[in-house]
Amino acid sequence: QVQLVESGGGLVQAGGSLRLSCAVSGNIFSINAMGWYRQAPGKQRELVAAITSGGRTNYADSVKGRFIISRDSAKNAVYLQMNSLKLGDTATYLCNVQLMMVGVKYDYWGQGTQVTVSS
Repeated sequence: QVQLVESGGGLVQAGGSLRLSCAVSGNIFSINAMGWYRQAPGKQRELVAAITSGGRTNYADSVKGRFIISRDSAKNAVYLQMNSLKLGDTATYLCNVQLMMVGVKYDYWGQGTQVTVSS
């Protein structure tokens, strides 16, 4: 079993900042990548940012220059620093960890944390 616990969501005014955290525990054999996705009502889930075990990062175009993803390998944790938040960033943010075993990738998800940006 793998558990993901997210924290850090909340209500913030446009232009403000929030920092999301995700701690992963359980039967973690090999982490291939960790990331954050988001889903707004009526919209598909989309990748926000991801970071590989080697430290390579990938961002959605809509958040480049505003969000920063980082990880603490010793703690099996991933963070998302969100700056200059916009109304369009309002969504449920979900933590994802991708584990690798014998060449097969396994995805695990957190329950999500709500981020609401107000005007």
